[in-house]
This record gives sequence, structure tokens and C-alpha cells, in this order.
Amino acid sequence: MKMEHVDETLERITRELEHTPGGVLAFDGDGTLWSGDVGDDLLTALTEGAGVRAPALERLRAMAPRYGVPVEPGDTGGVLARRIFSAFREGRVPELDICEMATWLFAGWELEEARAFARGVVDSHRVPERVHPEVQRVLEWARAKDLPCYVVSASPRVVVEAAARVVGVPPENVVASTPRDVGGVVVADVVSPIPYGPGKVTGLRARTARPLYAAFGDNVFDLELLAASRVPVAVRPKPRLLERAGSLPALVQLHPVTSR
Repeated sequence: MKMEHVDETLERITRELEHTPGGVLAFDGDGTLWSGDVGDDLLTALTEGAGVRAPALERLRAMAPRYGVPVEPGDTGGVLARRIFSAFREGRVPELDICEMATWLFAGWELEEARAFARGVVDSHRVPERVHPEVQRVLEWARAKDLPCYVVSASPRVVVEAAARVVGVPPENVVASTPRDVGGVVVADVVSPIPYGPGKVTGLRARTARPLYAAFGDNVFDLELLAASRVPVAVRPKPRLLERAGSLPALVQLHPVTSR
């Protein structure tokens, strides 16, 4: 896979803009816009103390046996959620299920309460300091061109919205894993499909039909979104994306920048 500097990528996007006006850019969040995983940060913070409430505990108890995760009589929601998350780390629970779990884990919370909690997690985990400088340059260039940018992430919407604000992307341009709610109170379910793998393209296209000039991702589950764009760009790619890079010949790797 060819390595490409930011200026080269911007030149190619400019050509697409000149050829077909009215397009957009799309970015994965975790690992692409910022280092680390804000969904994991949120899950860890929520499972400390009494953050996981009774409606989520009921679903956790139903979920755990499917993956051979033990359920003890005295388990709190936080303890059981962390046990399931540990099983995921061991490769015993699919990542898609964990993304969904992190979203409905707020069951019993009011949506506004969950949003405030997520903003606190973004602040306490210093997400602004974790933004990749090379991608920040792309975002600043797009802002100067009045070019809409979307964040398309499988992490919970409440925390992706909070993190996206850090890089100047408004909530209406966030496509993320969204909980179902009744009267503003989260229930133990998600809006399907969540933006994971092919669901990233489905979610983005449900929000906008405008041409997708470029997409940026770091992992294999971003591949469909990358393939849907005219300029697919890997940002600090993980091994699984590197292994599949040959299936998308147009894919280039953005040259990392160590400081702003």
C-alpha cells in the first residue's frame, strides 16, 4: 500500500471536488480521528460503581451464557459487563456484540443524562490530546472549503457526538451506534443496523446521498466505507486492515504526523 502525505491526499480530493461539486468526507472515529477507543473508555467508566442499571443487567444476564460467560447470583451490572468485555478481549465475543452492548448498557438512563456522562468521559480521557495531527489537517482544510465531514463509528452515539465536537463535527453529522429510547429513557436495545462493516455505508447513506469524495479508516471493519469512496485512505492502519489492503487497490496510507 502506497504511503501518501496529507498534501497529496488533499490535492486528490480537490480534483474530485472540482469534477463533481457537492460531495462530503467521512471518517471513522476510534483509531482514525483519535487514538484509542472512546467506546471502551465509556464502557469502562460506566461499569465502575453503580452505573449499570437494572434493565441493562437483565439483558446482560441473558447475553452472557451465549458466550460461556458465567453469571454469579450476586453480580452487579458492572461486574457482569466487565466479565463479558474480558471475554471479548479473549476473542470469545464478537466485536459487533460488544459495540451494541456498550450502547444499550445505558438502559434505564435518560438520554440527556447519558450525554452528560459521555461528555465527562471525553474530558477526563483527554480526547483533544489524542486527535491525530494529520487528520486534523484534513478536517481544517475541509472546514475552510465548507466541505461537510461525517463521523461514522460503531461506538455509542452519546460518546461519539461528544468526541466529534472536539474536531468540529456537529452532532447532526455523526452516524454512530444509537440506543432505542422510550420517552427519552434508554431501553436495552439498539437501532439496527449499527455502523459496523457494511452498516457504516448504510448509516451514512441514510444520512446523505451526496458524493463521497474520501473516506478515512484504520481497521478492517472500515473497509466497506473506504471502498464506497473515491479516495480511500488508511490512517495508522491496524494489522487486519493491512492484511486486506490488497482487496482495495486504490487504498493509500496517510503519512503520520507526530506533532501539530
